[in-house]
Amino acid sequence: MKTVPGQPWWLGLAVILIGAVCLYASSQLSLGAQYAAIGPGMFVALVGLGLLLLGVLLLIQMARGTAFDDDERARDPGMDKRAFFTVLVASMVPALAMVPLGLPLTAMLAFMLVARALGSRRIVMDLVSGFVLGSACWFMFSRLGLQLGGFLPLAGV
Repeated sequence: MKTVPGQPWWLGLAVILIGAVCLYASSQLSLGAQYAAIGPGMFVALVGLGLLLLGVLLLIQMARGTAFDDDERARDPGMDKRAFFTVLVASMVPALAMVPLGLPLTAMLAFMLVARALGSRRIVMDLVSGFVLGSACWFMFSRLGLQLGGFLPLAGV
């Protein structure tokens, strides 16, 4: 097993530390819930375990001699600002549009924006896909007894 000098060992340790913090935080939350089997602490605990595992795997990878090349960073063209801001707008859509438009139309708009940011040029297909997924979510949540508002408030439904 060869070690590569200059490896960012702190990175693996930092991921493990963040995982440990998540696990500690999850111990303060309930892992079970009254209405569902999953409580608020379950997701935090799973994220913490995942981070611990990834941190250990990262340290093992560095110990085996895998180097982080500067060449890879040199080939990176940088961040696509247009895509970033499109996703940023898509993440604000639910906060601004959920009450007046309802979940299906809000999901339709957010889905289309994210798909566009990821390179899709089929706007109509993305809108239809977002509407179908948003409608399915609305119906599933309503079957669970959660109130998400009207299906299409603009149409009075």
